[in-house]
Formats: sequence, C-alpha cells, structure tokens
Amino acid sequence: MTNTAAPKNPKRNGQAKSNREKSLSESTQLMIDQHLWLKILIGMALGITLGLALSPSGGALLEKELAFSLGEWISLPGVLFLGLIQMVIIPLVVCSIILGIAESGSMEFLKRMGLRIIPYFIITTMIAITIGIILTQLVQPGMVVDRAVALEILNSGAVAGRLPGETFESLTIPERIANIIPTNPAKAQVDRNMLQVVIASILIGIALITIPTKTGKPFKDLCIAGQVLSMKVISWAMMIAPYAVFGLLCNITIRLGLDVLVSVGFYAVTVLAGLGLMMLVYLTIIATLTKKPLGEFIKGIREVQLLAFSTSSSAATMPFSIQAAEEKLHLRPEVSRFVIPLGATVNMDGTALYQAVAALFLCQVFGVDLSTTEIILLLLTTVGASIGTPATPGVGIVVLATILVGIGIPAGAIALIIGVDRILDMCRTTVNVTGDLTASTVMDRWLPDKKT
Repeated sequence: MTNTAAPKNPKRNGQAKSNREKSLSESTQLMIDQHLWLKILIGMALGITLGLALSPSGGALLEKELAFSLGEWISLPGVLFLGLIQMVIIPLVVCSIILGIAESGSMEFLKRMGLRIIPYFIITTMIAITIGIILTQLVQPGMVVDRAVALEILNSGAVAGRLPGETFESLTIPERIANIIPTNPAKAQVDRNMLQVVIASILIGIALITIPTKTGKPFKDLCIAGQVLSMKVISWAMMIAPYAVFGLLCNITIRLGLDVLVSVGFYAVTVLAGLGLMMLVYLTIIATLTKKPLGEFIKGIREVQLLAFSTSSSAATMPFSIQAAEEKLHLRPEVSRFVIPLGATVNMDGTALYQAVAALFLCQVFGVDLSTTEIILLLLTTVGASIGTPATPGVGIVVLATILVGIGIPAGAIALIIGVDRILDMCRTTVNVTGDLTASTVMDRWLPDKKT
C-alpha cells in the first residue's frame, strides 16, 4: 500500500513542468527570497509599538478621536490586503477543487479517498477541540482578567463592523442537510457559504470526470487560468503584507491599549500552547501511520508553513501546499490535488482549537459556567462551525461570534481578544496548513495507486 515510486517532480513521468506549475514555483520562490515572514514579524512589532504610543489609554499626545482617525488611515494597507485576498478566495477554491477531482481521473479512486478522508478530517478536528477544551479548563486563563475591565471593553468599539449580522439559523437537522446543496451557486458565493461552494465544486469536478475529455477540456482550461490568475493577485497582495500587518495591529492597539493586551496575554499563551500540542499530534500521526522520516516531513513543509504564517489564509497558501506535497514530500498528484483543496475549507484544526479556547476563556471572564453536557455541545458546535469556514484572514473571529451567542456570551465580547487575534490567526493558519499536508501524507500511504 505504501507509495514507493521515485520522486515525480520536478519532472513527472518525463514531462517538464506545466506553465501553471512554473508560475506557482516562481511565486513561492519570490516570497521566500524576500524573507516575507521576517518582514511581517517586524511589521507586527512596529505596529504594536506605534499603537501603544498613540493609544489614548496610554497617555498619548493625541486626542482620542484624532488617534482613532489616524489609526484608520494607518490600517488602510491592511484593509486593501484583506480585500485582495477575499476577492480571489472563492475562484481559487472552486478552481482548485474542480481541478483536483478532475485530474484524479477515476471515480473508484475518489470513492476510496472520500471514505477515508472525511472521517479523518472529523477525527483530527475533534482531537484539536478536545485539546483546547482540556487545556483551557486546566489553565483557567479567564480567571486572571478583571471583569470590570472586560465589561468596559464591550463598549470600546473595537469590533465595529466585524461582527456578523445574523447568528445560526433556526433550521432542523434535515433542513441543514438539505441546505448544503446550493440551489443558487451565485448566492452561495455572495454569502461566502463555503460549505455550499465546496459541495458545488466537488459535484462539478465529479461531473467533469464522467463526460468525454474533449468536451470537458475548455472548462478545465478555464479553471487552470482561474487558478493561475488568482495566485497572481495573491502574489501582489503579499507585497504589501508587512505593511498590512503593521497597520492592522497598530489600529487595534490604538483602540485597546496596553492594559487589554496584558490582560489577554495568558489567553494567547494558552492558545499557542494548544496549537503546539496539535503540531505534536501531527508529527505523531506522521511517525506512526506513514513511517515517513520526521526530518524529511518537517523540511518539506517548512516553506509552506512560513507562507501560511505570512498570509493568514490556508486557501491562499493552497497551491504552494500542493507544490510542496508533490515536489518535497513526493506525494501522488491525484492525492495532494484532492485532499489539500478540500482540507483548505473543511480541515480547520487550528481554527477549531482556537475557537474552543476563546469561547471557554470568555465564559470564564464573564462568569458563565458550562455543564459537561454544554461543553460537549460546544465541541460539536465548534466542529460544525469550523467545517466550511472561509479560509481568509480574520474570519475565525467572526465565526467565533456566532458560537458565543449560542452559549450566552455577547458577541461583542470578542473585543477582549481581538488585540491578539492577528498573531493567533497567523499561528492557527500554520497549523491548518500543516494538518492538510499531514492528511495528504496519510492518504498517500493508505490508498493504493489508482492504477492497481
């Protein structure tokens, strides 16, 4: 069952790289050569420093209204960065999933893959959430926060425009199941209902396999062009990423000040510890289920991890993850090109862990005691909320707001943790991407070649 074939890249089956692969390689190398991750870390440090200097709560030289107005201007590169990423995420996800399925070329292979990968994704997500719940219950980070300060932050305006307009719909379980089929794909894209978008993409990809190759070629070429064009826009966005992080952190720090950042420091450490434990889970899975040397795996994915940290978007990193899977880990294309695009919108272990920790932290801060049954319900709700979460920067905290309402916490409570969300978003995206590459490696081991 083990795939022991010789490395397939940079030339696969004697064929040179396609123009699409060359485009992705050039974009990846450009980001690595420019040490983008280091520039982003510097931007983070400078943003927090300037934000603290201008924050009215720290005795700044500027008046409150002037400081807030200046913060909005400073954050403008960040707004543009997020806009560029969000603009191309839907076409990138759609094209990548369709191509991943279409290039597998076998319905039987897809069936075997699906029966393994979906339970795997659910199990690892539940492991991540369980780690988050146990860690938060043991550490109790919310108990060190002054509740009076927390209540004051609710009215700080720090989350203005960032909360969803609606919470979970009142649908029965059968209605929810029926709702995953997008009766209006255009509306699903406008609403950014990623689960519906993923389902529609999977169905189109499967349909593409079942029709004559000549008939489907124009549509497949369109998807290839869509993927390459999306990545070109993302590469442009990455050029302003350091300035974006600087501006976003500066603006939020101006609004919240040092006291808030210090008060949630224990919470941030708890999230980071949980993400670190999840990384150990992935390494354990690699060592026990795939027999691949850990050093080879870590070396093969480190550049993708840096890109994921830089973009805060597993979808934006998706093509680079596929490239690393095939060229560095030597996984079969039919595995990596199906698992990674699907995982980028379904397998959100880092996001799920963060949401569990954040929800319990805010419960502790505001004195909401959850019973064992309610904690189990929180686990299940978080699993459902993380599946289909848009793989774009900062969206995890918006999804968290809907979870909070369900357990009796005002959605505005996310103002307490929004000051450290940017760094945590970058870290949990790194975990999400690592999880996708781990899943691909496991599936490559578990699944026999489609030709056998």
